[in-house]
Amino acid sequence: MPTAMYPGTFDPVHYGHIDIATRASHMFDRLIIAIYDSPANKRVLFPIQERVALMREAVQHLPNVEVMSYNGLTVHFARQMGARVIVRGLRTLADFEFEFQVAMTNQRLAPEIDMVTLITRSEYAYLSASILKEVAGLGGDVTEMTPQHVQEALRRRFRELGGAPGRQVPKARLRDQRRPGSE
Repeated sequence: MPTAMYPGTFDPVHYGHIDIATRASHMFDRLIIAIYDSPANKRVLFPIQERVALMREAVQHLPNVEVMSYNGLTVHFARQMGARVIVRGLRTLADFEFEFQVAMTNQRLAPEIDMVTLITRSEYAYLSASILKEVAGLGGDVTEMTPQHVQEALRRRFRELGGAPGRQVPKARLRDQRRPGSE
């Protein structure tokens, strides 16, 4: 069986990611979880070294899985690692539309690399790293979303940032602002 690569930001890893990695690890002889170093369109909560460490601990039970960071085009890294397949998880129709577009682009850039998508299990369909961070940052219970070591890392990171869990950050809305002369 070919080598596969499961790329993502994984900021941070959650049970949905672990499920996709576990299922993919049963399908391929070697699975590389490739953590994107510095995405241009996302602000990350954890530095790359910590995201790699969190993922390594989360998938340590999978003997044929390696975790490493990368930057640049995913297909270039896949070629460099000898991966013939890119694995992605799908939760929603919006995910499908985005992944379809990425797959078509990757097919143009690297026609020798195929894409395999795994549909998320229903118990994780709601879960994303963004949701996880928001719930954790507002002091919510994330025990069913991510492993204990990630929960601890989230608490520590929010303390470092001065946003202790449970403390809501006020959000300003345009309608809440007074207009000149409306007083």
